Amino acid sequence: MKTRILGFVALAAVIGAAVNGLFVVPADLNQGDAQRIMYVHVASAWIAYASFGVTALAGLGYLIRRDLRLDALALAGAEVGVMFTAFAIWGGMMWGRPVWGVYWQWEDPRLTTTALLLALYIGYLLLRRLTDDPARRAARAAVVGLIAAVDIPIVHFSVLWWRGLHQGPTIGDPSKILNPSAPLQFVLALLAMLAAFTLVWAYLLIRRYQLARLEWQLEEDARRGLVQTARLALPGAAAAEEPAR
Repeated sequence: MKTRILGFVALAAVIGAAVNGLFVVPADLNQGDAQRIMYVHVASAWIAYASFGVTALAGLGYLIRRDLRLDALALAGAEVGVMFTAFAIWGGMMWGRPVWGVYWQWEDPRLTTTALLLALYIGYLLLRRLTDDPARRAARAAVVGLIAAVDIPIVHFSVLWWRGLHQGPTIGDPSKILNPSAPLQFVLALLAMLAAFTLVWAYLLIRRYQLARLEWQLEEDARRGLVQTARLALPGAAAAEEPAR
């Protein structure tokens, strides 16, 4: 029930932030209405960072504690992160066409490293399908999740380390937190969208975690059923069961 309430609150927050970004905040003087895409694009990117951070930390926790609940949380973070990363890339392309004149530029370090991040976590999800052993699957995925997380700071700081088409951070740079390179109303609209997306992220993460726990339980029940069937199929098993009847 609480999760359902969170879902309704998240939906209302997204609608409110979208209305604010589309109709209340004025268009940018240089980019026009295309700048409004940034509210969704930037928020999606930050939520993707958070999702993959959850995957890495939960994976590390699994390697230490060997608790499959942590693996379920890691899976939830990866799937939600892949969705938000794809959304961020799509939003960036929609913004890039009217502003840059192109949808995509492989020479841009931010675009290239973000595409790599998406590929790494898609690979993470595919890796999980290579084995039905929960412990082995969780251990392999945890290692890959930790390795893939190295790309997160590379994506974020790529605009500072290398030159490209992509603009520098508006508020992500520590030096710009108190002096952002955008009008205050634009920054507030971005923060409102980020807050709304955070609520959506929390809802999706909880729901996917619950589903992952259910899938794990169904796998465990199926495995126990197979073991029981195999035992009954062994020679003499039927005779051993007969007195119990």
